[in-house]
Amino acid sequence: MNHHRIPATVRQTYGAGDPATAAGSAGGFSNFGDWHGIDAAPPSPEDRIRSQEQLYRRVLGTLPGPAERLRLAEVGCGLGSGAALALREFRFAAVTGVDIHPDQVERARAVNSRALATFPDRLAYTLGAADELPFPDGSLDGVFSVEAAQQFRGLTGFAHEAARVLKPGGRLAVATFLSAPGAEVAERLSILLAGFADGLDVAHPLDAFTADLAEAGFVDVAAESIGADVWPGLDGYLADTLPPGHWRRNFHAAWTSGLLDYHLVTADRP
Repeated sequence: MNHHRIPATVRQTYGAGDPATAAGSAGGFSNFGDWHGIDAAPPSPEDRIRSQEQLYRRVLGTLPGPAERLRLAEVGCGLGSGAALALREFRFAAVTGVDIHPDQVERARAVNSRALATFPDRLAYTLGAADELPFPDGSLDGVFSVEAAQQFRGLTGFAHEAARVLKPGGRLAVATFLSAPGAEVAERLSILLAGFADGLDVAHPLDAFTADLAEAGFVDVAAESIGADVWPGLDGYLADTLPPGHWRRNFHAAWTSGLLDYHLVTADRP
């Protein structure tokens, strides 16, 4: 993996410091969380961790079993806590976390050193890009990605690479925030949200992604809107630490304005 292939904003964001220490992150995770059934007001840091773990469980629960036979990869694994959860709770045969940033891979190995020692042949973290996955053709039963695809420069290459590395009958599961269609949407998002303004996040329209998956040969492509379980809970958690109008809280405004939504997208390799 050539270091220069890392987009500048991604290199800076994930190289200069640990993004899991940012406001709204907790427990070695940095996703926005699935807050379904978490009704505490105000939510506690423990609730925040539960929401982030729950999002992984929601994604992993879409992968067909039996789990003990499945070999998986997580694309954009970050600190690797989700890959470790997948192995610990779901008992998959093997899980490899893939990330484009070498600092994140090093952090993942450090954060999950105990799990790596416990499951040396079943858990791993390695360098790789979404459009250049480090796996042979047809070698995986499942590919999943949790809140990383919005930072991939393009989703066409990711769709084709996922199709390449999956066995027939394998499944792709992606949870991320995707934009509404229209050229003006990206501009409006860049006004509301710092990640879109500085280029860390990319406004990928949902319909373009599902079309990419179909073009790559996937079948039974489905997209479930889960924004109602993400944005209100996250905004409630941030309310005590960030003022209204802060860009992190503007995700809720972008959702209610119809500019973006959080989706769980699944697709099968025939």
